[in-house]
Amino acid sequence: MIITRTPLRVSIGGGGTDLPSYYEKFDGFVISAAINKYIYITANRAFRPGYFLKYSKIENTESIDAIQHDIFREALRKLDMPTSMDLVSIADVPSGTGLGSSGSFTVGLLHALHAFRRHHISTEELAASANGLEMNTLSEPCGKQDHYIAAYGGIMCQTYRKDGSVDMKPLTITDQTLRGLREHLMLFFTGYSRNASDLLSDQKIKSDNDDRAMLQNLHFIKDLGHRIKSVLEQGNLPAFAQMMHEHWLHKQIRSANTSNERINWLYETARENGALGGKLVGAGGGGFLLFFTEDRPRLRAAMNENGLQEMSFDFDFDGSIVQLRN
Repeated sequence: MIITRTPLRVSIGGGGTDLPSYYEKFDGFVISAAINKYIYITANRAFRPGYFLKYSKIENTESIDAIQHDIFREALRKLDMPTSMDLVSIADVPSGTGLGSSGSFTVGLLHALHAFRRHHISTEELAASANGLEMNTLSEPCGKQDHYIAAYGGIMCQTYRKDGSVDMKPLTITDQTLRGLREHLMLFFTGYSRNASDLLSDQKIKSDNDDRAMLQNLHFIKDLGHRIKSVLEQGNLPAFAQMMHEHWLHKQIRSANTSNERINWLYETARENGALGGKLVGAGGGGFLLFFTEDRPRLRAAMNENGLQEMSFDFDFDGSIVQLRN
């Protein structure tokens, strides 16, 4: 049996510039952080012929072509896996909540299948292969950051080049700054799940058509990502909190579906109760709100009073790993 553990992520800055519709023209820059919430994939040889898949549904098919789950199907086809396999996916957090679950799932699945085949795959190859499966094979309007941060782990500065190459470098922060991020960042689930593809498709169409407002917004977000890198490496956490607020304001402008009246109200309520800055994690439309606060009890009480569940988290510095191999 093979078990892989692959982290989810929170985006810190620059999100949206990792889509090819943007970086193939202007280069992209994203800072994201892997967190200690995971997707686990188990791969085992089955006793009977066929593919036995267990995720939010259960599938039992005789052929790869009959598999309904797109990523399972194409990953098994890509590695030409044997016809007697039992595959299970378990997640700490549901999909559609803005934490990069699809990218983490694809990375973890490919990692498990390579380990099952006794193939060595480098971190870069794993990230690129997972991204290629979703972006090219399945034609999903996704970016690159989810696959790369899931494979690498850590808090990473990611530069996406026009030629498709990726430069991954750790954010250079002190232990004190890392402790500050752990102490001041809080995640709350809005209660809304969403399909990121709809929001990202709109961004792709507008970017491909050189929509001036969309491109100016993404230019600003990329510049803000570089400014966030600078203030975090200087240890200036209050400045980072203010930049989170700037990001929130500009992300709302990017698409009318990024937020809704209730999420906007929750955000303002958080600001009135100790949050210095915040943002929706992921493409928007729901999922988790990430806040920076110097008064955790006050913010927690305000969000709990309005029905939001806190999810405690820490950072993950391992990336996708093979946790068990028998």
